[in-house]
Amino acid sequence: MESLTSRMQAVQSPIIPVVGELIKNSPGTISLGQGVVSYNPPPEAIEFLAQFLAEPANNSYKSVEGIPPLLTVLAGKLQDFNGIEINGENCIVVTAGSNMGFMNAILAITNPGDEIILNTPYYFNHEMAIAMAGCHPVLVATDENYQLRPEAIAQAITPKTRAVVTISPNNPTGVVYSEAALHQVNQICGVHNIYHISDEAYEYFTYNGIKHISPGAFDNNSEYTISLYSLSKAYGFASWRIGYIVIPKHLLVAVKKVQDTILICPPVISQYAALGALQAKEEYLQSHIAAIAQVRQLVLDSLNRLQGLCSIIPADGAFYFFLKVHTQMDAFELVKRLIQEHKVAVIPGTTFGIDDGCYLRVAYGALQKETAKEGIERLVQGLETIVSN
Repeated sequence: MESLTSRMQAVQSPIIPVVGELIKNSPGTISLGQGVVSYNPPPEAIEFLAQFLAEPANNSYKSVEGIPPLLTVLAGKLQDFNGIEINGENCIVVTAGSNMGFMNAILAITNPGDEIILNTPYYFNHEMAIAMAGCHPVLVATDENYQLRPEAIAQAITPKTRAVVTISPNNPTGVVYSEAALHQVNQICGVHNIYHISDEAYEYFTYNGIKHISPGAFDNNSEYTISLYSLSKAYGFASWRIGYIVIPKHLLVAVKKVQDTILICPPVISQYAALGALQAKEEYLQSHIAAIAQVRQLVLDSLNRLQGLCSIIPADGAFYFFLKVHTQMDAFELVKRLIQEHKVAVIPGTTFGIDDGCYLRVAYGALQKETAKEGIERLVQGLETIVSN
């Protein structure tokens, strides 16, 4: 049978499985690649599974937008932590992870051929979702510190633009956008009658006294702000697949059409686990993020030895650093050599839309301190050996 062509040919292949295969073929490799945390969900998440199992009717389909008790708890969290009030103008939809929330939003607000503005470096699954929807990503470069350039975003808007996407704290750079810059983006979107999609999956991961800002909390913007959240990172929920979105009420019918078609309802057992996780005491998040902050400092101290070989931009959020390596070598070729010759894995910058140089994303959230120390030592020595030669 002849190979069939489809829209998927225009979509880049996910890099994580590709690097995963290289790791599998090089036993003993320490991964500084995938963006996950090392810790497990809080005990409360497991305890709430008993409530799910005790109710036989839970085997049936439930509400497309999420079970009412979880929606109530999420509304309280959004009010208390993000400053977002759920009212008659907006609403929450629980999704199978925030990637699904992004896909729901793109399908709800676009027609094929429309444009979505991404700031580079972008998160690769955002770019893939836009391509899958038959839309076009319009790339706007951030500045030399990976911060937003609102004036460049405004200049990139055309009659086909439907949304501007921001991620703060950022994947892949780890930077946190300023309140002023996010406010400017919101104003630009309001003036042009387009949406601001704010991805806040790393909302709790900020350091050095930096405070997370939710654009959805700004005044008079609930008509055009879409906010994405995830339990995958903060609550160790990666495989449970629970995220949620806050959308303008006028998008609810469209989003429910998408969700009902692809998912019907978020996995109810995972929603119960999420309901439990959100009961955890503040110490749960505080202690785990404090431990990641220690690993972050260890990683930063080691990377600073690469001054001259790499440019390391300050990053006060998420659990990533985005390195510019001063070499003419192809980024993916460098990644392969680091795995095969030095048994340490990172992600090439080309995956995030950066191909004018050699860039690497270093992720440190998944490792305990000693493993992280060994992994970052391998990376430093590997870069010194490969790039210097």
